[in-house]
Amino acid sequence: MESYARTQDWKVIFASDYPLDDYFRNVAYREGARCRFCYLLRLREAARMARKGQFEAFSTTLLVSPYQKHELIREVGEAAAREFGVPFLYRDFREGYREATRRSRELQLYRQQYCGCVFSEKERYYRGRRGVNP
Repeated sequence: MESYARTQDWKVIFASDYPLDDYFRNVAYREGARCRFCYLLRLREAARMARKGQFEAFSTTLLVSPYQKHELIREVGEAAAREFGVPFLYRDFREGYREATRRSRELQLYRQQYCGCVFSEKERYYRGRRGVNP
C-alpha cells in the first residue's frame, strides 16, 4: 500500500508499530471481546494522530468491510472522538466492498483474508480442519 500511495502522491500516515503486547494484555481471558479492544487501540491512535495533525475528523477503512462490527466501530470511534476532541466520521462504505475488492486485485495489492488479530488468523486458516477448535 505504501508504494501505491506514493504513485498516487497520497499523503498517508502509516503506523510504524502495532502495540501487540497491549492488545494481548487487554484480551487475555476476554477473547470474546477482542474486537472492542482492537478497535479501541486502532481508533484511539487514529484520533490521537488526527488531533496532532489538526485534522477535521478521523475514520477507518474497517468501515468498508461487511465482516466488521459496524455498530461497535461507531461506538468505539465516538468514544475516541470524545477523548481526543476530534469528530469520528462514520460512513457505511460496505456498498463499495465488491468494487474495492475488484480494484485491489486489479492493482495487485496485498489482500489479507482475515482482520489481522491472531484469533481471526486462526479462524481463517484452521476453519474446517478436523480436531482443531477455532
